[in-house]
Amino acid sequence: MTRDSTETPPAGGPTLQPAPDDAREVAASEDGSLDPFEVLPVPEAAEENPTPMSAFTETLPEDPLTETDFLSDSTPSGEPAEIDPDKLDPDALKVIHRLHAHGHQAYLVGGCVRDLLLGRTPKDFDIATSAHPGEVRAIFRNCRLIGRRFRLAHIYFKGGKIIEVSTFRANPTELDVTPGENGADTGAENGEEEGNEAEESQDLLITHDNVFGTAEQDARRRDFTMNGLFYDVAQGRVIDYVRGRRDLDERYIRTIGDPEVRMREDPVRILRAVRFASKLGLDIESRTYAAMEGAVEDLPRCAPARLLEETFRLIRGGVAAPSLRLLAALDALRVLLPPVAAYFKDNGRRGRETFYAYVEALDRRVASGEPLDDSILLAALLVPIAQTAPVVESQDPTVRPSVAQAIEDLLAEFVQTARLPRRIAERCRLLLIAQRTLTGERRRRTGAFRRHPLFDDALIVFEISVEATGQHREALEAWKRGELPPLKPSEGGATEGDAPRKRRRRRRRSGRGKAGAGEGGSAAAAGSAEAAGNSGDAGDTGDDFESGSESGGDSGADSDSESDEG
Repeated sequence: MTRDSTETPPAGGPTLQPAPDDAREVAASEDGSLDPFEVLPVPEAAEENPTPMSAFTETLPEDPLTETDFLSDSTPSGEPAEIDPDKLDPDALKVIHRLHAHGHQAYLVGGCVRDLLLGRTPKDFDIATSAHPGEVRAIFRNCRLIGRRFRLAHIYFKGGKIIEVSTFRANPTELDVTPGENGADTGAENGEEEGNEAEESQDLLITHDNVFGTAEQDARRRDFTMNGLFYDVAQGRVIDYVRGRRDLDERYIRTIGDPEVRMREDPVRILRAVRFASKLGLDIESRTYAAMEGAVEDLPRCAPARLLEETFRLIRGGVAAPSLRLLAALDALRVLLPPVAAYFKDNGRRGRETFYAYVEALDRRVASGEPLDDSILLAALLVPIAQTAPVVESQDPTVRPSVAQAIEDLLAEFVQTARLPRRIAERCRLLLIAQRTLTGERRRRTGAFRRHPLFDDALIVFEISVEATGQHREALEAWKRGELPPLKPSEGGATEGDAPRKRRRRRRRSGRGKAGAGEGGSAAAAGSAEAAGNSGDAGDTGDDFESGSESGGDSGADSDSESDEG
């Protein structure tokens, strides 16, 4: 996170927020009102009369930038361009061309250059420029500035596409302050001041990062050498200030500068290194890995929202299994996912094998290209933990169903400290509860259960569970055929209608006993009519989803269609 240079960090504050290495994290980590999982965070514009969003997606009437004559098919030495121009994003090229036309430096930077050199298709194209944010805003009509401290420019194109433009920055910890300049003290008045300065200098966590700089300074302030590469599209060559090409060729992840310092500056870089190693199949250089081990203890000092977002990035990318194995080796799971670390400790090798079987099944599902909600991803990880801690449920239909207490605590902490949307947490909890019904451990009315909006998502989690363990395959096929799976032998003494009839009789005595008597004492007929008229009521159906959704309002969960069955 970026902070104003005049802002003083809170004394003794346990949660300091260092500057994100990925500029796309800035909006999510700075604006507390933003959902950290929003794909396109767009804070309100700073000007009093903001431009309507329709203007951002309009084709610019002037200077449409359709020409690409500035592109080079060869380097200055006459060799072919180091990156094929056909693989570059045309909208990013338009932005670069216009910045050049206004006298500014502009390069492709970071992950897009890295991925192109590795033969991969970049997810997005980012640009670094010498133009300040206000200058970028003046050049592009379809631009909006984001970030309250360090300003970034988002340039919008049709279809919701965004090209992100950042100004060259310098690393504040490497700036040389000349004594006597800008009112700086020429020396300490006494030993106490010197001691305070020395104590502050030992804390390497970055809390101020709003200093503009040159292209070389911008490259050197980044986290890893492979992310410090620039590409000059006009010259057709890669600009490498940090020897990132060498590390890419050797397939190493290496920090820029002293790894101990860089990891202490921003411990979230531990998760970024893990993600890059798992996603790109690279090795972590030995000194960098040792620094990661030492910086794990500083992870609790980072903003919980950033930690949670980076954890979700590991899962969304289809590389959760190798990533979590590496995090477990670093002993970082105790900070990121405490129930998983406790599960490993309690269940040993067998528990680890079971857990990673679930994670590998989830990775295969993600790799297939199927879009999965964050609640499904989180629930799939927590299923084996939920299964090892069976919950004794109350027969009272007004009591909220629950999962293992460790999971309940984890979800509550994510909501309170990491800004996990309550909707995601509640959906995850309900998906875990529904697994007991899908396996046949609990018998519920099939019609109401199938009609619930979360049934399909619960079935996806169940499919991942079956693929991971090989168990309950018959139950899965039965649900897919529209049938009810057989009840487990341990519960064979109960019949499908027993529990609902008891609950209906209790409700009928308290609220509709007289009406039932007026019908000639036909309790069975009254019960059937009441069940038909209240098929969406949690107390009548006893449905996992219905009970959870009904109590979700009490827990502060978002109200949506999930709490409206039938």
